[in-house]
Amino acid sequence: MGDVQESVVRARAFQAVVWGMPAVNYRLMYDAAVGAGMGGENQILWWPGLMDWRNQSLTPNPDVIYLMPFFTTENGPVVLEIPPADDTHKINGSVMNYWQAAIEDVGPAGLDAGAGAKYLILPPGYTDPVPLGYTLLQSDTYRGYALLRSIPAGQSDSEIADAVAYAEKIALYPYTPDGVTGTTVRVDGLDRPYDAAIRYDASFFETLNTVVQAEPWLERDRSMIDQLASLGISRGQTYAPDRATLDALTAGIGDAKTWLDERYQALFEAPYWPGTHWTMPAMPDLITSTANGFSVPGAYPVDDRGLAYTFAFFSSRHLGKGQSYLMAIADQSGQGLDGTKNYRLTVPGNVPVAQYWSLTVYDATTHTFVQNSPRLSYSSLAEPDADPAAPVDLYIGPDAPAGVPETHWIPTLGTASFEVMFRLYGPQQAYTDKTWVLDDLQRL
Repeated sequence: MGDVQESVVRARAFQAVVWGMPAVNYRLMYDAAVGAGMGGENQILWWPGLMDWRNQSLTPNPDVIYLMPFFTTENGPVVLEIPPADDTHKINGSVMNYWQAAIEDVGPAGLDAGAGAKYLILPPGYTDPVPLGYTLLQSDTYRGYALLRSIPAGQSDSEIADAVAYAEKIALYPYTPDGVTGTTVRVDGLDRPYDAAIRYDASFFETLNTVVQAEPWLERDRSMIDQLASLGISRGQTYAPDRATLDALTAGIGDAKTWLDERYQALFEAPYWPGTHWTMPAMPDLITSTANGFSVPGAYPVDDRGLAYTFAFFSSRHLGKGQSYLMAIADQSGQGLDGTKNYRLTVPGNVPVAQYWSLTVYDATTHTFVQNSPRLSYSSLAEPDADPAAPVDLYIGPDAPAGVPETHWIPTLGTASFEVMFRLYGPQQAYTDKTWVLDDLQRL
């Protein structure tokens, strides 16, 4: 391979990584689900209990009951049943296509507004009539998944069990014209390894090839056909790069990793509250495009989308309505969060949420849970009888603080660097108008 050709392959590998990140992210989650025992598509991988560090996906929430229905409509529409919500039973989540673009949100903050629904997920170009009683979701890809969370009323054993029982009412099965309810296959992922972390090596392109083989090209992505063909990735063709191409691909993904890391750091230059180091890790152009099915004229924020799926999975059609997220990677002095140091975070009282709030710690190098950590987060669900007006002191670091409830300490196990996410479920006005302020972590 000549120098010019090597430069072309390296540059195109860079672009392929950024463009393909959300679909590769999805495929890694699907493959991890199969590794955890799921038999294939149109089945639900779920965690009938609170997950632990063995779930190595990108910034998940360990305080809720997770369900991931993976679907394919290649053989026809698929039904996703969401049960009605009430004061103590709620589902938050979205149904997404293969590229993790939200088709619609479900549950109280979604299309059914808490009434529950039989959602009928339609394949691309589907025009056959369907009977009344279904809420239609038109997907532009055959495959996709839903990320659903059953919210416990608290974290006692009985409250967790109740949230699990409610989650078990969610159903997924192929549609039949006679409307007969099909059998739902649920696979228990609790206590099983689930590794869906992004791999920044040549295996990324093997997964990207699987993506290209699985789904027809979307019209907006046709410009990538020749780009990927120059890397040895063509629909209907075997992927077998030679040594020189693999070397150039490896260099290209290394360039992409460096660039994406720099862009991630730059997100925190725009704090949510002036003078703090908290930021909302959401990009306006990406939010707008996602909410409009990437149909906004003159906008296709591939760079923002690629960045977002390096540290998260899932998208919401209406971000901020059902949940909102804030992240921090630095303390009050602007120094990076160091897993060998100890910190305190004081959460002011009257957190403006209708449901609950939580703080979760992640390894900053992988954006996954700190491996082997016995405790990953603190949630207000853990102390439902606490005075909501009272501030809460939380401690993060390798050393257990003296005289502090164990649940208020999140161990870092000395990891090189960490990041924190503050979640608000059912955010209220004092959050959106920024009259309620969360201060920075204080290094002790």
